[in-house]
Amino acid sequence: MLDALKKAFAGNDEQNAVASGKKGDISRERSSELYEKAQQYFPGGVNSPVRAFKSVHGTPLFIERGDGCFLWDADGNQFIDFCCSWGPLILGHNHPKIREKVTKTLEKGLSFGAPTALENELAELILKHNRYIEKLRFVSSGTEAVMSAIRLARGYTGRDKIIKFDGCYHGHSDSLLVKAGSGLVTFGETSSAGVPKAFADETLVIPLADREAVEAAFSEFKGQIAAVIIEGIPANNGLLIQEPEYIHFLRNITKENGALLIFDEVITGFRLGFEGAAAYYDVQPDILTYGKIIGGGMPVGAYGASAELMSRISPDGGVYQAGTLSGNPVAMAAGIAQLTELRSSGFYKNLNQKTAEFVEAVQRYATAKNYKVTLFNVGSIFWFAFTNQSTIRAASDIDHSTMELYKTFHRELLNRGVYLGPSGYEVGFVSAAHNKTQLEKAKRAIFESLDEVFRH
Repeated sequence: MLDALKKAFAGNDEQNAVASGKKGDISRERSSELYEKAQQYFPGGVNSPVRAFKSVHGTPLFIERGDGCFLWDADGNQFIDFCCSWGPLILGHNHPKIREKVTKTLEKGLSFGAPTALENELAELILKHNRYIEKLRFVSSGTEAVMSAIRLARGYTGRDKIIKFDGCYHGHSDSLLVKAGSGLVTFGETSSAGVPKAFADETLVIPLADREAVEAAFSEFKGQIAAVIIEGIPANNGLLIQEPEYIHFLRNITKENGALLIFDEVITGFRLGFEGAAAYYDVQPDILTYGKIIGGGMPVGAYGASAELMSRISPDGGVYQAGTLSGNPVAMAAGIAQLTELRSSGFYKNLNQKTAEFVEAVQRYATAKNYKVTLFNVGSIFWFAFTNQSTIRAASDIDHSTMELYKTFHRELLNRGVYLGPSGYEVGFVSAAHNKTQLEKAKRAIFESLDEVFRH
């Protein structure tokens, strides 16, 4: 029966089936050695907390190389990668056109701290095909882009308070490292040591998908709110897809109250489509932020807005922002190569259709086996939730106890050669490099891993 189900839902021949049953753990000998040494150098042995594998089984995997949709770790294990460097690698790893463009640029120098023609070229490529911004400023990360967007909003409006939503992540700048307190509308509480309470007091944290809370915030703090910031589609704490009516409500209420609407498109920008979530919802935010996808995965970010708003940025205006590596030529070159590919005919249609078929096949299998699993999907982004809920729009709707199931799931997937992010709150990504054969192999690995999760 199991083999028949797998054949029906994966659409593969029996001769290609992977042997079912529990798999032995992959070797992590070399990764463990590297991790032990890394702990002497870095806090927790890593340079970004989620890499420490605290939410999943085993020591962190140290990656040696990537090509196409594959990763190889220091022990030689090969994985089909659905993390894609947390989303930016929409073309896959080590894409030849990006590599060629970067290599040619490297031969001319790494960094100048001065303008280059490459900055103009990438900016023109973005602005010519994005109706939602008229000017932009390159920075070095998504965090820096959001931090600068908040400063611009405050400088433009002359107000201090920001509304953010529980479950949305906007990087690690002080004013946004806050969590919700108790009550409908609350001042944020710091979610990190070292963030002064005074900073958190300027950030109001309210639940997603709750119009009453937004209305109450604007009523209670009338004339004080500079901006509302929301992820284009919240995708850092599950995939919390918002209804279009709610997004348009945010647009309307900000306009009515003289506040700005900021779309944090670090994940959704150029991933859902070239114009990101703004086009998906057909809404015009005041400021948009983007991340490493505009640099082919290199350290880069950007924020953009109308020409009038961007005229407030130094040196034209009084809102200061600067960066030695802003517009770094290597990152610009990688971005030009990647975004040129994204402009090719049918790119997003094919990628999104491929992802939808993949997600639907896995969901059919889980449903047929009566497994408590729902896959949420938008564009080429997906999320595994161990629930029967058909919609999850707020962080409070996530059953946190199910993360133990994800821990087992993640281990079983690694043992079968599939790499997902090391946390059940993280989303997965399909890239243009994932072909039908690799997706079929991944589906079989997922089927077997789900069987192991629900075996008992």
